[in-house]
Amino acid sequence: MCGIVGIYLKNKELNNNLGTMLAAMLAQMSERGPDSAGIAVYRNTVDPSKIKLTLFSADAEYDWNQLRVRCARAFSAEVDIEIRASHAVFSIAAPLPDLKTWLNAHEPGLRIMSAGSTIEIYKEKGTPLEFIKRFHVQDFHGSHALGHTRMATESAVTTEHSHPFSTGLDLCLVHNGSLSNHNQLRERLQRNGIEFQTDNDSEVAAGYLMWQLQQGATLEQALTSALKDLDGFYTFAVGTRNGFAVLRDPIACKPAVMAENDDWVAMASEFRAIAQLPGVEKARVWEPAPATVYSWGDA
Repeated sequence: MCGIVGIYLKNKELNNNLGTMLAAMLAQMSERGPDSAGIAVYRNTVDPSKIKLTLFSADAEYDWNQLRVRCARAFSAEVDIEIRASHAVFSIAAPLPDLKTWLNAHEPGLRIMSAGSTIEIYKEKGTPLEFIKRFHVQDFHGSHALGHTRMATESAVTTEHSHPFSTGLDLCLVHNGSLSNHNQLRERLQRNGIEFQTDNDSEVAAGYLMWQLQQGATLEQALTSALKDLDGFYTFAVGTRNGFAVLRDPIACKPAVMAENDDWVAMASEFRAIAQLPGVEKARVWEPAPATVYSWGDA
């Protein structure tokens, strides 16, 4: 079943409130996805010379500071680190391919959750309320965010199979629904250089969008193409470095609602998540139409 939420702040004076708003929305999706939860937050843009990675370790005793020292020595560069539960955000002036190669060789137990200049992805097994408490979601500041609560139907209940998924720089997707042609599409995308970490159909959707963007498409064009190439029932919420977009399939059997006022635009699987937001009484509320791309910011 799953629950998805997304919020894009039009009023940047509210950036300090992003985490509070996101936590309130995510909590309302608990019954739709009790197996795991995750968020993608866009915040703290790093210098253009740097790359920001969100890393996950299944080892509760993992020594992140030791990794920081070793990585700094290997690349002769300063490493900034923020540890949050089972995840850590690393920022370093080094080429991403070289970082991936080094991590695979020296720290194969770590998993890269996201990479870019702005995005951070956190996800973990357990209930959404446990996730909110463990990762202190209410403390996040930023410009926009996505959230997902999962009821596993097509793959294992693991941190790796949890949402959100990111397959390219600063791109993120959360998904409610099911794709019927994801295995064939995964093979096609792999032949075109897109890498996957799981067998989850939502990661294929994220990979498809990244592949389209690499071909020069805008996000709106990529989502329009998805209507032809992705077979199944789905509602997507997508984040980019500076934007936010929503798409439902042509049949639109998966629930979704949107709202917008002068300060923010939000979407969720159910209105009760949006009802938690300040100023909702002044918002225009509607059900997104089938096969229609909605986007805000530089999406």
